[in-house]
Amino acid sequence: MNNRNELGKILKQRRVAIPMTLTELSSATGVSGSHLGRIENGNRSPSGHIVRKIAKPLGFEEDELLILAGFKSPKPSEGVEAISVKVDPYVAKLLSQEPVETQRAVVAILTLIKLVAKSIRSGYNIGFAEYVRRNYPQVDEDIITMVKDILEHPPKRVTSE
Repeated sequence: MNNRNELGKILKQRRVAIPMTLTELSSATGVSGSHLGRIENGNRSPSGHIVRKIAKPLGFEEDELLILAGFKSPKPSEGVEAISVKVDPYVAKLLSQEPVETQRAVVAILTLIKLVAKSIRSGYNIGFAEYVRRNYPQVDEDIITMVKDILEHPPKRVTSE
């Protein structure tokens, strides 16, 4: 899978989670629905101008989406925290040493978890895995299992001395 497909999936997941139709997103951004659909399907890469237009309606910080789209890199001194996701400093330090593709994947997963947690707090009383399967059918089952395992069995904190 290429970066264009990954970005398209992230955008579609966010749009569906809001929920918002392509027509509504088109109206909010001035970008044609067919062009947005091609971006979501991985057939087109959005320009920086398009990324800026769709960021706010989809609930992204502009810099966060520019980073996910590959137009900007996180500042090395700030690591992953530059993307408005609060990460444990130890994890952020480790992640900042990883390739940009890995950073993007982790940010996408954290963003999804944040959306799911927000929805669950608003009244959904079902388990994480079931919620994701119902509302995000395009999410890979391996990712659901991995996140579910982490939620059920959090790793013990390792402190450096």
